[in-house]
Order: sequence, then C-alpha cells, then structure tokens
Amino acid sequence: MWRSHSLQDGAAGPSGGCLQNHACFNKKSLRGFSFSASGCHPFPNMTIRTARPDRGEHFRPRLHCLKKLEAMVVAMQDPKDGLKGSEQKLNVTTIPHIIAGKDMVSWIANKMQVTAEEAQVFGTMLVAYGYVYALQNHKKLVLCNDSSLYRFQTPYFWPTQKWVADDTDYAIYLAKRSIRKKGMLEPYEQAHYNHLHEWLNFKWDFIVMQATEQYKAGRERKKPDRVVFDCQERAYWTVNRPPRRTHSALDSWPDRLVDPSTDEKIPFDQYRRMNMFYQQAIMRSKVKSSVSLGALVKYITTYKNHDPFLAPCLPSNPWQTDDDSYWNLNMRRVDVPTKMRVERWSFSLFELLTDLRGRDDFKIFLKKEFSGENLAFWEAAEELKWGTASSMSTKAETIFKTFLAPGAPRWINIDGRTMGLTVKGLEHPHRYVLEAAQTHVFLLMKKDTFFRYLKSPVYKDIQKKALNPGAHNFSASQLEQNARSRSAGIHPIILWKQEEEERAKAAAAAVPVDVKAVMSKIDRKKQ
Repeated sequence: MWRSHSLQDGAAGPSGGCLQNHACFNKKSLRGFSFSASGCHPFPNMTIRTARPDRGEHFRPRLHCLKKLEAMVVAMQDPKDGLKGSEQKLNVTTIPHIIAGKDMVSWIANKMQVTAEEAQVFGTMLVAYGYVYALQNHKKLVLCNDSSLYRFQTPYFWPTQKWVADDTDYAIYLAKRSIRKKGMLEPYEQAHYNHLHEWLNFKWDFIVMQATEQYKAGRERKKPDRVVFDCQERAYWTVNRPPRRTHSALDSWPDRLVDPSTDEKIPFDQYRRMNMFYQQAIMRSKVKSSVSLGALVKYITTYKNHDPFLAPCLPSNPWQTDDDSYWNLNMRRVDVPTKMRVERWSFSLFELLTDLRGRDDFKIFLKKEFSGENLAFWEAAEELKWGTASSMSTKAETIFKTFLAPGAPRWINIDGRTMGLTVKGLEHPHRYVLEAAQTHVFLLMKKDTFFRYLKSPVYKDIQKKALNPGAHNFSASQLEQNARSRSAGIHPIILWKQEEEERAKAAAAAVPVDVKAVMSKIDRKKQ
C-alpha cells in the first residue's frame, strides 16, 4: 500500500523503512499494537482501534483538499526530485531525514511557481494538517522560513486514515508521557490529564496498565527509533488535541442529518412542489447584472468612509489605544453627535430611525410641523413587536385607542384596506399585527417627510454643531503605557441601561403625584 508511493523515511516508520500493508495482520490482534519500522512484527506502543467508524461526514468536505496535500507530500519525498534530508543531532541523538524550514519553503516556491510568502502559507497548511511536524517548537503549528528543523509524518498518522482521536487513547498517551517525564507535563497537557482522569476514572487502572506496558516496550527499542516515534506520536496529538485557545485545522462541525452521497427517493408531491417553485422563479422579474452591480458600487461608495474595516475609527480605536473617547462621542443619546454620524442619517430613513439620537432630532422637526403622529405610531409598533408577551394585549389596545379608533387623538391617515386588516387583526393581537400599517407609515415618511427634514433648518443646524474629532496619534511607548494603566471601564450596555433608567425617572417625575398614596406607603413601611 505505502510501497507504491516510494516514500522515504519522512512518510514511513521511525527508522526509515516503509510501513507494511495493514492487511498482513489479523484484525483481532491489532488492539494495543502498532507497527515497527523494519517489518510486520507488532509491538505494544500505541492503542489502535480495530473498527474504523464511518467518519465520512467529517472528512468528506475536505477530502479533496487532503488528497492534493498528500500528492504534494509524496512529491516532496521523491528520491530524485524531492527534498534531500540530512542527519541532525537532537538532544545528543542522531535523527535521520531532517529538513530545514527554509529548504522546504524554497522547494514549494520552485515547484508551485509562487512567492516565498505563499509557499510558507502552503507549508503551514501541511504542518496544521499533520503532514509535517517540527522537532523543536512542536506546539507552534506553522512552517518557519528559517533553519528550524522539520520532519515528515508517517502515513499511518495522516488525517485521511480517519483514526478516531479517542479520549482513551489520548489518556494512555498522557499517562505514558507522565511516566517518562516523571509527572512533568506541559500545562495544557496537565489540564487534559486531570480532566480525563476525572472523566475516565472508572477505567483508569486499565489506562495506567496500558501506558506502563507501552513504556516498557518502547524502552526495548533503539534510541533513535524511540525518539523519532515519540516525536511522531506527539505531533499527532498536538494536531488532534491542540493546546487550549488554539485553532485546529481538523475541527469538525456537527454531523449532517442527511448524507448527501446517498440516493434519496423523492416522492411525487415533492416533484410537484419543485416544479411550481421553478415556474414561479422563471416568471419572477429579473434585474440586469449591470444594474445590480451599479447598485452595489453605489452602496460601497456611500458607506466606505463609515465601514470600520475600510476607514479608521476617529479619534482612535478604543480596543487598541485604551482611550474611550470614541465611545463617549458616539453614545446613543449624546448631546452633540459627530459629523460622520450626522452624515449617516442622510443615507436613508432607516439609518435615521435606527440611531436614537437621529430619531430624537427627527421628532423635533416633526413637532414643528405638527405631524409627529406617524413616527409615534411607528415607535409604538416597534415596541409592540419587540416587547414582552404579557403586555401585548394592553399595548395593542392603547395603540388602537390612540392612533386607529374613529376620533382618536393622534389618528393616522392610512388607506382603508390596510386600516380594515389592522383593526380586524387587533381583535387577536400578536407581535406582527401592525406590520402592514407600520410599513405604510414608513413609506409615507420616506417619500415626503424625510426629504423635507434633510432640507430643514433643524438638520442644517445639527450639521453645523456636529463635532469633527481629530485622530489620536499615539506613539508605541504611549500605547504601551495605556495598556499598563488600563482601567476596568464601563460596558456600553450598562450605560444604555442607565440612560433608560434616567428617562424613566424623568417621565415618572412629570406625572402628578398622589400625595395620599405616597403617605400611606410610608406609613406601611414604618409599621
């Protein structure tokens, strides 16, 4: 199986020989054994599962990518045109077939006709998937373009083999390392070890026994073979059980409920519904590509200065400089907004109403024109849509009496059909019962009131008063000092809640106070 690839030591066993075909073993004898580099005699070294579960759903989306990577790895190990490895000493032990990182980057760049940076990225992919492993800085799953030492992983540990990285196998590996290192594990390995000891406590005696037997069997091997296999096994678990807060290239997503590769019998009713869907799609009006691309270009041109990925935050990015001026200038209801914020209000009515500060300014304009009932109804519909379910009936009744009932104090002018549907729906209110009326009112404000607001003295006055903060040019030493003297700060959501509480208190203070009720409440507290 592996001989057909003509692989060198990097893709073979620890001492340079090719791995034998797995079919030469009895399947029942594979449990608890691995393969030596010289032949087919098994030795207890790593726990292997005899039955390979079907993990096709995990590997199918990236299987094509892995096959391409493996073809490149095979070419890199070709005896004639591949990379030439050399013997290097690692902790007073001579290790064969070692390759420097810069040589690997140079070979990839020449083979694929790419730049050195692109070749390094491709090499990093090989390391992340476990085809190449580092001998020195094994926790860093990247390919360094320097004299760092690397080695090819044996094909037995390639991800396409689909061996399940089982918790029991990992616990045996950690127990074996703990015996060899006399309990001195890496911090993340110690955390995994403690967790697995608690999780697999019911069979921990078996795990320790397996680890002890594998450790004793490993002691009988030659030191170069033992060191190489330890590095290979460590590289395998570094890829499959990486340190915490480290991204793994082998992370898999939840299994699909339906296997896309299986032939599914489609009933006649589904064919009928598919036919109706495609007929409606054909009859649907189409937009020319030039028109849609023109709209996309217009949108990007309009919003490019307001895109946080394309334009910097003014006066500075608080996450980098630890200066909260940006947040203070862009509070939800700040007294004087910034010029960029005011400019964004002119893009669309949706942008204006989404910004609470802009909505307050729009209310001032509508109040001067004696036409604030449309915006008040839109806000009431939003409150009904996003409010609590317990208060839904009360809010719906209040909205009907205030805006929709004959002779209502703030009656809104909508067409008769929409009014009839809305009033009938309010008999059994739900969150979206006012959707049609709210959309009608929104379009009315968009076509008429919004454009008059942009030309009004109210908007021009806020444009003149708007702030234009200058950029903070912090030096490297100042940024470091800001990071050292970092304060806890206040989360914006907490500030928003404080604003809402202040508004509620102000609204409560404006309501006439019932002195008798207040005095009776005080008397009850005293008792």
